[in-house]
Amino acid sequence: MGFENILDYIHTYWQSVLLISICYLFLILTSGSVLKFILSYVSTKRKNEVQEDVIPADSKIRDTGVIVGKCENLLIPTSIILDAYTALAIIFTAKTIVRAEDMKSENTLYFLAGTMINFTYSVCIGIIMKMIIYIYFGYG
Repeated sequence: MGFENILDYIHTYWQSVLLISICYLFLILTSGSVLKFILSYVSTKRKNEVQEDVIPADSKIRDTGVIVGKCENLLIPTSIILDAYTALAIIFTAKTIVRAEDMKSENTLYFLAGTMINFTYSVCIGIIMKMIIYIYFGYG
């Protein structure tokens, strides 16, 4: 292996690291906005036909959801890139166990919809990342 081949390898390696980092950053920065956008259309109807927002007012619940969601945003694409699809089931189950107490409240719709939206968005970005790695770098 010549010096030029080593430089090409290093160049390709850093390109892939940069590209993957950009994808993770994009996912983390946009997931909250996508979640809020979709949840803004989800509402509950009471008997008097008044629509009420399903996003909980308690900031502690929302902050916990943000932390759990961002961890999920990092773990799901990583599992997809590594072909560890069984880990997706473990992540989903762990998130459900962690949020089980919150789901007993009146905001069950918020937690279920939020979990499904964030999980689906993370899977989509993970698949896009894997396709980019495969097409652009030829491995994955």
